[in-house]
Order: sequence, then structure tokens, then C-alpha cells
Amino acid sequence: MTDSVVTKQAIADVFKKLMERKSFEKITISDITNECGLNRQTFYYHFSDKYELLNWIFYKDAITPFVDGLSFDTWSSKLCDMLKLIHDNSRFYSNALNTAYGEEFREYVHTVSTGVFCDVIDNVSGNYSVAEDDKKFIAEFFAYGITGTIVSWIRKGMKDSPEKVISHVENLVNDCQRLAIARYMMPDNKKHRS
Repeated sequence: MTDSVVTKQAIADVFKKLMERKSFEKITISDITNECGLNRQTFYYHFSDKYELLNWIFYKDAITPFVDGLSFDTWSSKLCDMLKLIHDNSRFYSNALNTAYGEEFREYVHTVSTGVFCDVIDNVSGNYSVAEDDKKFIAEFFAYGITGTIVSWIRKGMKDSPEKVISHVENLVNDCQRLAIARYMMPDNKKHRS
């Protein structure tokens, strides 16, 4: 790791610890730098403000490991790993979700999930062709479900284990996507009868 990344990680670690005790809004740059033993100039060399720091933590800790190696075969285990990380840092993520950047986290999870579900649809549909607008609709539907489930799980205090949440999600996704794709692959005259 470069010195810059080491310093950024040290700042991030202190910030996460502070967010376990204080709300995001109440944490100042001075709080962060005093706890780190750094000066403000060092902080501003690496981050423009605490929002950029929060964003960096989201991407480095949760999003990048989720996206790295993500595929049809790995999406559920990757999502479970993300939920475990969030669960292990529950106070930080609960506080973070209530900031302006909480919306960015939701949007990014939704965007990534939409891409994954497009891949899932391609794999489930086999030799059949699903129209692009139908595929996008199905993928976005399930992505909103995944994103909403994660946000709700965090807001309700993460009472269920990550494994339990993923088990429910996998069952719903596997069953519902097969039905939805079968519906979109039917000949037009059969679609209108159901």
C-alpha cells in the first residue's frame, strides 16, 4: 500500500470509530484530525471534506469488494459478504445511511444490482431472447427489491443474520425470475390470456 492509501485508511478508521459515538453531522474535521494525530492540511490533502471521506469508505469497504469478481455464480455470496461487513460495522452504516451520501450508497447498490440481474436473466433465459426493455424492467424491479431489503435491514437494526437475509433473497430471486422470464418468453397470444 502506498503512503497515501495508508494515511487515507488511518483517517477512515478514526472516522468510523467516531461515527460509532457521534452522528455524522456532529463530527468535525478537527475531531478527525485530533483523533488521528494529523493536521487539517493532511486531511485536506486526501479528502475535500467529510462527505468525500464517507464516500471513499463506502466504495472501498463495501462496494469495491462486492463488485470485484461479481457474476451470475457469485452474486449471492458477494452480497452476503457485503451484509456481513455492514453488520460488523453496524453503528457506522446505520449513521452513514442517514446522511446525504446514504442516497448515493443506495443508488450505487441499485445500479450494480440491475447489472447483475440483467446477467441473471441472460443466464436463466438460455436460448430464448428477452427484449431489452423487458429485461431492464425485470432487472430494475429486483434491484429495487434488493436495495430496499438492505436499507430496511440496516434501519431495523440488522436483527436477522446476513445469511438469513440472503437465503430469503436467493429463494425469491430464483423463483420469481424464472416465472417472470417464462412470462416474457411466452408467445404473444398466450401472454394476453393470463
